[in-house]
Amino acid sequence: MTKTAFLFPGQASQYVGMGKALAETFPEARAVFEEADDSLGFSISGLCFAGPEADLTLTANTQPAILTVSVAVYRVLAAQGLKPDFVAGHSLGEYSALVAAGVLSLQEAVVAVRRRGTYMQEAVPPGQGAMAAVLKADLETVTAVCAEAAQGQVCSPANLNSPGQIVIAGQAEAVNRALPLFKARGARAMLLPVSAPFHCELMKPAEVRLAADLQNLTFHDAVFPVVANVNAQIVRTGAHIRENLIAQVCSPVRWTDSIRALAQAGVTTCIEVGPKTVLCGLVRQIDAQLKTYNVESPETLAALPQD
Repeated sequence: MTKTAFLFPGQASQYVGMGKALAETFPEARAVFEEADDSLGFSISGLCFAGPEADLTLTANTQPAILTVSVAVYRVLAAQGLKPDFVAGHSLGEYSALVAAGVLSLQEAVVAVRRRGTYMQEAVPPGQGAMAAVLKADLETVTAVCAEAAQGQVCSPANLNSPGQIVIAGQAEAVNRALPLFKARGARAMLLPVSAPFHCELMKPAEVRLAADLQNLTFHDAVFPVVANVNAQIVRTGAHIRENLIAQVCSPVRWTDSIRALAQAGVTTCIEVGPKTVLCGLVRQIDAQLKTYNVESPETLAALPQD
């Protein structure tokens, strides 16, 4: 018996127009956007559908926007009888996965990630943090270079995306010192256009603020097993999931291990639920045997195999 995992995207997946056709076609999707608008007190739907792009790319807006689109896609899939055996999300996408799994309500999650984005943006002054993507280097090499480049500052692996792609984060000076060190080791490293250095110790102020918010929310046990970012373990209990979400702010996203955990659990098909196909590409790099599909529009939904 084949098993399917729904994967929910996180950072850098947004684009103006996302979710618009879906909301115009399916009442389930339209209801999600309406609920998100009401919960946030402003039109996140208008921002998703029409921009402006400059506002959509602000972290405090990007996070609730991607979550809303992803949940809208999930609700359409569920209405058509398509349910996952497991769920996982990359960074912010973990919140979308938790809404799908019934751990958090959409109303709670969309407000939480709006605040999460604000807290992350305010944790480090603009220009003082940086992130860089490193290609063709294993984790041991990346960890060693980060340690060499740190020189008393923060520089560490942040997103363990695939065997050939690891993102580092930290203070801008340290991250920039790391770039030539990677080149000397035959790897490629390039700065990323991000607004803050996510998933590193510089996010500690954001973690503290977010923890206070999450402690006030009710975390239900998951309807579908969830693979956690922080340790790639499969969890179902609400209390455990809350702890993982708090730790996630400063911890690296262990995406490679998460996909391997899904494959080991018997998953053969991964469906990326939300904007773009970033996760599909990473899955293919991690395990080429896994089938990958993306659903973000009526057209991509129609292209999904129905067996």
